[in-house]
Amino acid sequence: MVRETAGLAEFKISGLEFFMKIRIISASVAIVIALIVLFLHKTIVLEIAIALLIVSMLFELFRATKCLRYLPTTIICYAYGFTVPFFQFMGKWSGLVTLCWAMLCFATLLYQFKTIKFDKFAVIMFFTVFITASMNSLISIHNLTEDHGLFLIVLTLCGAWLADSGAYFAGTFFGKHKLCPNISPKKTVEGFIGGTITNGLIFLIIAVVYSKLIVTDVTLDYFLLFIYGMACSVIGLLGDLSASLVKRQYEIKDYGNIMPGHGGIMDRFDSVLFVAPFMYAVLSYFPIFG
Repeated sequence: MVRETAGLAEFKISGLEFFMKIRIISASVAIVIALIVLFLHKTIVLEIAIALLIVSMLFELFRATKCLRYLPTTIICYAYGFTVPFFQFMGKWSGLVTLCWAMLCFATLLYQFKTIKFDKFAVIMFFTVFITASMNSLISIHNLTEDHGLFLIVLTLCGAWLADSGAYFAGTFFGKHKLCPNISPKKTVEGFIGGTITNGLIFLIIAVVYSKLIVTDVTLDYFLLFIYGMACSVIGLLGDLSASLVKRQYEIKDYGNIMPGHGGIMDRFDSVLFVAPFMYAVLSYFPIFG
């Protein structure tokens, strides 16, 4: 019995080690790809990367909500989602492309009226508009300034992703009160507060490094950056919980497995969907550059 118990414990440890190795490898691959895209941010590679992300996220959402079988409509939505990041090159034609997309989608609804309910059609349309607009915000952020577009994209992605680190440590050491136990049982109020403050500080650190060590001839509004960092934590949490709610209601664990150990693209970019449009809005009306 003792040997069996020891063997089971050893098996669990080896399984955990294997899982962690898979997570590290898949994360490393994703980081390398991200660095290549960011390095080539002034080329069309950025638009292609965003377009591929949009199509992948639409596929995962359509699969999660059991809409994949409505192929005529979903294929048109994939094509539209891939096209949106290139709207900046189309000028006035972008509006015509959007109109054609909507008309074609409603044409497929008429064609499939016996097999597709309007609520499913509305889900497909909503996700297409929301995902494309949100992810395209990254390109809009990049184009806000000619010289600092890369910095703004990195800042936005950090605002969406790094709050989790502060929330994790604060929740681990101080977490006592559950934040949303029915949607995300591991999140705590203390972790939320810790993540929010941490994100503000991270924005300050990134800004100081950028303005003092990388580009020394730029002046940044540190107060605004601290506020934006904390706001991104709150808004990113909203995206995280919203995506988790969809998974709960459709009884799935992850949106996909394209990143072994991490889930799908939606699992990694759920916070970005809310943070990117927010950052584009505040950076447009309240710039951080002095």
